[in-house]
Amino acid sequence: MSYEPLYVAFLVYFNRDQDYFECHEVLEELWLKLDKEPLYKGLLQVAVGLYHFRNGNVSGGKKMFRSAYQRLAPYPPDSLGIDLGKLRSEAASYADALGDYSIHPFKYYDLSIIVYDPKLLAQIEAASATIQPNIPQRRGPQRGAKHEAALQMKNQRSDMK
Repeated sequence: MSYEPLYVAFLVYFNRDQDYFECHEVLEELWLKLDKEPLYKGLLQVAVGLYHFRNGNVSGGKKMFRSAYQRLAPYPPDSLGIDLGKLRSEAASYADALGDYSIHPFKYYDLSIIVYDPKLLAQIEAASATIQPNIPQRRGPQRGAKHEAALQMKNQRSDMK
């Protein structure tokens, strides 16, 4: 079985780099391409939950982990060549812990996705050689050159006033 390249990239960013913003970017593209498949949305929400909590947004992290658990619940524990059962359980544990965060604060920790399928592992290894880590990691959307040019023109006009 061959896996979607965007899914493979998601796993590289998730496990190798813990770059959860980039995880969101690549998996959202696949999710939209596949008519908003709930399984991919659940995986995406795990990454977004980690992103939020790592950046101090406890409420956003809790919301994403709860939603991720609900979306992943109907799928077999070995879906998509990964240990989805373990990831689903970890999402539930993170959601519960964040629900009690004000009483029992804890230090942020990363999750890893266990890959079962040797063919998927081979694809991840091959992709890792071509996917460069984002250093520093992005903390939000980055706009393109067109936006930058418009911003410069706006600033120039305000300087003339």
